[in-house]
Parts: sequence; structure tokens; C-alpha cells
Amino acid sequence: MKKHILVVAQYFYPEQFRINDICTEWVKRGYKVTVLTGIPNYPQGKYYEGYGLLKKRKELYNGIEIIRIPLIPRGSNSIMLALNYLSFVVSGFFWQMFTKIKADYIFIFEVSPMTQALPGVWYAKKKNIPCYLYVQDLWPENVEIITGITNKTIIGAIGKMVDHIYARCTKIFTTSNSFVQSIEKRGVPSEKIEYWPQYAEDFYIPLEKTAVEEIPSDDAFNIIFAGNIGNAQGLDILPKAASLIKKNNLDRKIRFNIVGDGRYKDTLVNLVNSANVSEMFNFIPKQPATRIPYLMASNDAAFLCLTDSPLFAMTIPAKLQSYMACGIPIIASAEGETNQIIKEANAGVSSSAGNADELAKVVIELLNKSNEQIKQIGINARSYYDRHFDKHSLLDRMDSYYGNNTELEGMQNVQK
Repeated sequence: MKKHILVVAQYFYPEQFRINDICTEWVKRGYKVTVLTGIPNYPQGKYYEGYGLLKKRKELYNGIEIIRIPLIPRGSNSIMLALNYLSFVVSGFFWQMFTKIKADYIFIFEVSPMTQALPGVWYAKKKNIPCYLYVQDLWPENVEIITGITNKTIIGAIGKMVDHIYARCTKIFTTSNSFVQSIEKRGVPSEKIEYWPQYAEDFYIPLEKTAVEEIPSDDAFNIIFAGNIGNAQGLDILPKAASLIKKNNLDRKIRFNIVGDGRYKDTLVNLVNSANVSEMFNFIPKQPATRIPYLMASNDAAFLCLTDSPLFAMTIPAKLQSYMACGIPIIASAEGETNQIIKEANAGVSSSAGNADELAKVVIELLNKSNEQIKQIGINARSYYDRHFDKHSLLDRMDSYYGNNTELEGMQNVQK
């Protein structure tokens, strides 16, 4: 009989998150997979076309059974976002109370908000089954950075919720080693936490450089950014760096190709125009994930950026693996583990987070390298990816928890 994994993920197909591929692979490996998720609305903040409170509440995708519980769309302000978070928890509470689904394991894919984990831990406690949590975003740290909330009472309450969730999980997986250390500091036993890095989907591969209609065909040095355009990405640094680059009167034009959508996009466009560097930017609408490698292949480098904060110094963003898998040189404005990986792999150039002067210098540094040097940097990136982020090796590791849970069940810390 197939083992049944119930995945709790507030974001799922057609929203573009790596959990889509993880679940697809589990189906291929012989598991039955059910996903409890919301009505797709990320990042635009409104329901996707064809979806709604009365539309497509159940769906089948790549052999995965999807159950969509009601939630309020994210909208475009903090009040709507808070209601979005809360509505998923409320709907999840009632769902787990009355569902007849019988799963063998719970797997929670936690990108913000951490609140989405609550229906999962409630269900796991009710059914007395192992509960696995995959931490992509640290809370309450993420709340402080993104929202600016510093009220000790609010942050303390969120911290208690986080501790409640950690205590009721059988195993906690993290996307960076720094996250392991941070969670340990909250009193979670080290043997309960494991670094399980993200991988890139199979379609992220090096491709021959070809022209695409979205990018002008000229001799410009093209740099791509692909992904969510939000506050956390710190993309306000790009117009500043572009302005500094422009003053150098380079022989070769530099173009930043910004692919995607998000709450910060309009602000970024305005900053580009205000800095008088619009000729150095090319904004491309959000694309299907499978299209991104082709866009990368038409660029000379890929840009990765995080805001300057202790939290993001601990973060390894998913796009790092996507870029490395495509064998493209990386230009980074980041600290901590992301910076360390790029240097260790010799996969590109990096500058301090939030430092536009340094960013401008490393962009010019990469521009001045020979074609052969740039090609080798891309090869280095893919080679490092194969050694450290291989999809099949990582999924094999996860299989060991689903295949034999005797040890884990013995250490399960669930209050009964």
C-alpha cells in the first residue's frame, strides 16, 4: 500500500514554488500525495483567473490531489496580507477538524507565513503521525524585517507560536546551515534539525546562448534577475548601481533584464526613471518557470540580491540554485552563506549587501573578463551545483525518513 504524504503549503501550483516539483517527484517515487493549499493569488494579490471561492477547489496536478481551502487574497497592503495569513489558518483549523483524509506523514512547506504550519501540526497531533517542517523563512525574524514591527509583545507572541510549532514537529529541515543554528538557539534539540538545501527543477540546465524576443539583439552585456520583485529582494540598489556604472562611460552597454512581478515592481520602475537610467533596464513580465532557462541563456550573468540584514545573511535564496543549475555567472549583492557559496564555487562576483558602489565595481569587473573566463565561471557554478544540490541525492535522503521512521517516532516531541 502506498505511503500517503499530506503536504501543507499555503502556496502551490499554479503558483511557482519548488514544492510543486518535490510533490511531483514523490508521486514518481510511489507515494500518494495530497496537498492542502489556498486559492492561488501570489504574487499579484488577487485570485488567478479561473480560481475562486466557488471554482476549482479540488484539482489533480501531476498525480497530486489538491485541496484548496478558502482564503482572502493578499491584496496590496499590510491589512490584506494579515487577513490572507489569518484566513488560511482559520480555514485550515476547520478542515482538519472534519476531514476524513488519512495520511501517514505531514510535510509542511514553510515559506512565510509560519502560521500556515498550524493546520499541519494540529492534524499530525490528532492523527499521531510524524510531522516534518521545511523552514524556508525564519520567524519571528522575518516579520520584524519585512513589516518593521518591533513591538515586544507582538514579536513575543509570534515567537511563542513558532516554539509551539517547533515542539510539535518530528523533524525540522532547513534551507541553510545558519537556520539550523538559529533554531537551536530557540531550545530545539540539534538532532531534531537538519540542513536540507533546495534544488532546482530538471529544466534548469545550461543552454546554448540564443536570442529571445524579449531582449534586444545588440552587443550589450545582459544581466538577468528572475523572480519575485518584493521588498526583501533589496532591488532598490540596482538603479543606484546603474547610475554609478553610467558615469564610467563604458564602451559596452550594460542592460539589466528584470523578469517577474511583485509588490515592489512599480516602485522599482519609478526609481529607475528617477535615476535617469531607464535605457539600462528592460522589464519583462512574469514568465512560466520553464521559460527562465532560455532567458538566462540569452544573458551574460544573473543577478542575486538580498537586503542588508542579519536574517538575510543566514538565507540562501532559491534562485541561487536555479542560477547555478543553468551554469550562468552570478553577480551578487548579499552577505553570509550566499556570499560564501559563490566564493567557494568561484561562480561569480559578489559585493556587500546594500552597497551600490561595490556592486557597480563588481559588475564592471565581470564585464572586463574575457569570454573564456566568463564561460569558465559558468562551468564552475554548474559543477558546484552537481556536487552540493543534486536533486536525486537530496530526495533519496528524504526517502529515508519516509521509509523507516522508527528512530524518528521515538524522538517525536508531540504533546498528547
